[in-house]
Amino acid sequence: MVHSAQLKAYLMPNSYFQFKEFTVYQERCVMKVTTDACLFGAWVAQDVQCDPGSQEANPINVLDVGTGTGLLTLMLAQKNASTVIDAVEIDQESYEQAKENVAISPYADHIQVIKGDAKAFSSSKKYDLVISNPPFYEKELTSCDQKKNIAHHDAGLLLEEIFSIIKTNLSAEGMFYLLLPFKRNEEIKKMLFRENLFVSKIVFVRQSTNHDYFRMMVSGKLSNVNDSETVIDEISVWDDQQQYTEQFKQLLQPYYLYL
Repeated sequence: MVHSAQLKAYLMPNSYFQFKEFTVYQERCVMKVTTDACLFGAWVAQDVQCDPGSQEANPINVLDVGTGTGLLTLMLAQKNASTVIDAVEIDQESYEQAKENVAISPYADHIQVIKGDAKAFSSSKKYDLVISNPPFYEKELTSCDQKKNIAHHDAGLLLEEIFSIIKTNLSAEGMFYLLLPFKRNEEIKKMLFRENLFVSKIVFVRQSTNHDYFRMMVSGKLSNVNDSETVIDEISVWDDQQQYTEQFKQLLQPYYLYL
């Protein structure tokens, strides 16, 4: 039998999320650690590590747009020691928490957390990678909490604006990585075409093998010159027995404590 106090503690979000090599505190952030964000971070980190150029002496300059807790930045840094990451966050409390999470991690020497609006962000350098888990919801029922609206809705950043940020900051040969809502798939394809952005890979994500797609993990470039067709794949978090799928376990094993 579960006591009410135990049940309440179980249902309340944890103030931190412990990974194998770092800890993400999140009590001051609206955007909490989620399974789909962890999956996305692991997918990006593996894809970048698999790139033959990632192990060269020259550093990989990365821009994390709307870093929140710093989760994506930390996951990428764990697998890619050659990355130099600028993580931009508009919300003051999230910015402070991300700075603290980075400071206590093993990767603090090559990560800079920047307080600011990504739409107005300016840098003298172009980035080899731009990564983001942007707000998903536009023209939908919003919260009375403005911070939640900025983190989850269009009060802070429109999806169309993230593509403009990519074009402004990405190097000619650079790659972008985005976690996007599947229900806006057709709309997003039109945005990408309009901005002349080419999608190299797209992975459709299911919560389980019995569910429909709910997320898309997308990687791409500024143009499709000399590129082949888009590689399309899919992944499920859970199987029909409510166990993590083998694909999910392979991606998250370097991070999750009990995998």
